[in-house]
Amino acid sequence: MDDLKRRMRDFAERRDWDQFHAPKNLAMALAGEAGELIEHFQWLTEQQSAELDARTLEKVASEIADIQIYLVRLADKLGVSIADAVENKIVVNERKYPVEKVYGSARKYTDYDPSR
Repeated sequence: MDDLKRRMRDFAERRDWDQFHAPKNLAMALAGEAGELIEHFQWLTEQQSAELDARTLEKVASEIADIQIYLVRLADKLGVSIADAVENKIVVNERKYPVEKVYGSARKYTDYDPSR
C-alpha cells in the first residue's frame, strides 16, 4: 500500500494536480466513482450481478481501480494508514456483531443491542 501511495503522490505532483487534491475534493471524487460503479449494477438481478460478462467486468474493474486510487490519495493526504484503519474497524465490527447474535442475519447492530 505504501508503494501505491507513493506512486499516486508522485503521479499527482508531476502533473501539478496536488493543488486539486484537498481531502474534500478527493472525497467527492471518490463518491462520484462509486456512483459510476453502481451504474454497472443498477438494473441487474442479484444473479446477473454475480455473473458479469467479460466486457462489463473490465469496466467494473476500472471503476474499482478509480475508487482505490482516490481512497489511497485521500488516506495519504490525511495521514491515515488504510491497513491500520481496516484492522481497527474489523475489531470494532467483531464487537458490534458477535457471531452468536448475528449469525445468518442482516440486521443492524442497533436492532439487537438496545444500549446503542
